[in-house]
Amino acid sequence: MSPVDQIQLNFNPASLQALNLVLAIIMFGVALDLRVDDFRRVLRAPWAPGIGLLCQFLLMPAFAWLVLLWLEPLPSIALGIMLVAACPGGNVSNFFTSLGQGNAALSVSMSAISTLFSIVMTPLNFMFWARLNPATAELMRSIEIAPAQIFSTVLTILIIPTLAGMLTAHFRPAWARTLITPMRRLSVVFMLVFMGGALISNFDNFLDYVGVAFWIVLVINAAALSLGYGVSRLARLDPRDARAVAFETGIQNSSFGLLLVFNFFDGLGGMALICAWWGVWHLISGLSLALFWSRRVPALAAAPT
Repeated sequence: MSPVDQIQLNFNPASLQALNLVLAIIMFGVALDLRVDDFRRVLRAPWAPGIGLLCQFLLMPAFAWLVLLWLEPLPSIALGIMLVAACPGGNVSNFFTSLGQGNAALSVSMSAISTLFSIVMTPLNFMFWARLNPATAELMRSIEIAPAQIFSTVLTILIIPTLAGMLTAHFRPAWARTLITPMRRLSVVFMLVFMGGALISNFDNFLDYVGVAFWIVLVINAAALSLGYGVSRLARLDPRDARAVAFETGIQNSSFGLLLVFNFFDGLGGMALICAWWGVWHLISGLSLALFWSRRVPALAAAPT
C-alpha cells in the first residue's frame, strides 16, 4: 500500500455525522433561493443548460479519465479525481458566476438540475469511468461498492434537503426570504469551522502529502474550467452563458465527495486528500477567475439558430 493511503486521518464517526449535517444544511439553504421557474427556464431555453450539463456529466469525467491515463498517478489519487469529477457542481459556482458577470440565472438553473440528476449520474459516472482505468478498476474490485449505496447517500444528503428548501420557498415564501441570508452565512461559517477543524487536526498529514495532490488537481481543475468555457463558445453560447457553464463544470461539490470517501472507502488516504485539496483549490481558482472576469464586461453574441 502506498504511504499516502496509510494516512490515518482524525475523522471519527461523530465527525462524519457532523459533515452529513453540515452538507444537508448547506443544500437546504441553497435551495431556499430555487424556484420551479428555474426548471421551467431550462425547458423553455434548453440549449445553454444542455451544453452545461453535457460538459459537467460527460465531458468533464471523460477528460479527467484521459488525463489520469496520461499522468498515471497512484490508484487512490486517480480514484479521488474520478469521484470529484462525478460529483455535481458546488454551490459557490452561483456566487462566482455572479461576481464574474456571468449568467447567474443559468448558473442557478444548472445547479438545481445537476443536483437532481446527481442521484443517478454521480454513482453511474464514478463506477463507469473508474472501472475503465486498469489501475483504479483493480482498486474498485477490492472495495466492491454497490451503486445503490451511493444512490441512497445522494438522495439523503443532497436531494431531500434540496427539495425541502424548494418546498419551503414555494409554500412559505416569507419564511424563505427571512431565512436565505442567515442560512447562507451559517452555511459558510459551518463549513469553514468544520474544514478548519479537520485541517488543524490533520495538519501534519496535509503538509506531508499536499504536494502529491497539488499539481494534478491544478491541471484538471484548470482543464475543467477551460473545457466548460471553450465548449460553450464553440456551441455559440453568449459569453455570459459560457462563463456560467465554466464555473458549473470546474467547481465541484468536493465536500460531498469527501463524505462519500469516509462513508464507503474507509477514509482512503489518497481519495480523501484529493477531495480535501480540491475543496480548497477550486475556491482559489474560481475566485481568481471570477475577479478576472469581473473587470471584463462580456460582449453579446447571437444565439444559435
